[in-house]
Amino acid sequence: MLKAEQRAPSRTTLRWRLTLVYGAVAVTVGLLLLVLSLVLVDRALSASFLDIRGIGVRLPSGEMLTFGAFQDSLRQEALGRVLRQGLLALAVLGALGVGLSYFLAGRVLRPLQDITAAAQRLSAERLDARIALPGPQDELKQLADTFDAMLARLQAAFEAQRRFVADASHELRTPLAVMRTEIDVALADPDAGVEELRAAGEVVRDASIRADRLVDSLLLLARSDRLQVDGLPLRERVELPAVAESSLAAVAGEVRERELRVETSYGPAGVLGDRGLLERLAGNLVENAVRHNVVGGWVRVDTCTVAGRARLAVSSSGAVVPPEEVAGLFEPFRRHGTARTARRGAGLGLSIVRAVAQVHGGTATAAAHHPDGGLTVTVDLPRSP
Repeated sequence: MLKAEQRAPSRTTLRWRLTLVYGAVAVTVGLLLLVLSLVLVDRALSASFLDIRGIGVRLPSGEMLTFGAFQDSLRQEALGRVLRQGLLALAVLGALGVGLSYFLAGRVLRPLQDITAAAQRLSAERLDARIALPGPQDELKQLADTFDAMLARLQAAFEAQRRFVADASHELRTPLAVMRTEIDVALADPDAGVEELRAAGEVVRDASIRADRLVDSLLLLARSDRLQVDGLPLRERVELPAVAESSLAAVAGEVRERELRVETSYGPAGVLGDRGLLERLAGNLVENAVRHNVVGGWVRVDTCTVAGRARLAVSSSGAVVPPEEVAGLFEPFRRHGTARTARRGAGLGLSIVRAVAQVHGGTATAAAHHPDGGLTVTVDLPRSP
């Protein structure tokens, strides 16, 4: 209640300002009309009077006046009567104008009050308030609709942030739980031999590597999000064919192990950007294609220039991905299919790909292969001149 009482003077002040402006305009127009009326009445009386000189007129009081002076007195009396009646009418109309202005100002400010009330109901935990202002598509309706759209974006961003934090906590908890379990088992067995301790140490090392990779991925994703706001501090020419080839070389051992067939088609595709980020983008695409594949499957990497944009496309065989799940693969910690669980990563690969592409002014899209299964991820970036 106290807050409402404190806010009321601010709204009333703005309302009264509009009222005074509207009222001042109405009174000014009324005064101009009154002055114009006096001028017109004076001219009309002057034109209707006779120009007779030297003739006297006796008033009822016995006073003698010349005819010209008598006409002047009549004109002054008529003008005075018009002035008095005009001022009275102006006062009445001014009061009505102020009242009407106050009412109209309230109607005009009502949408702003609704926007203020909606903003005051917002919090980080409750972003579902909407104005939903009815009426014609005027400036205030556009303002309210823009405010509602902004709230929808904020709500989606906060919900995505909460999901991201929850998923990140869960992903970090898993390797930490594995390490704690192995350490507890080793400590609980006083007769544990060297082999048992070595095996426990290897499990702890693998879990720590997984946690370290997850933290690195989270930091890279956060850096990409920050660069979308701040922009890239340094750009250099990067050839996508060379980046793709080095990414394939990094997973050559896994390719042989899984007996994958690799095909490449490298066309000119140079971009200006951050070399480290672009290498990570290509690396994530190739790693996903290899690690989420089937034994004896295939991988194809293409670079080219399409419609003035540099393109990197990585296709692979694998599990069938329903069309409605393709867009969700770019969300953090999203994985699909049992074939993708054998060598699970952090679930941030395609999220980082999309973030890096957006930092460079590009796009990342995915298309599922039907009915055989597999996926093609295409990244389009502005081509270097």
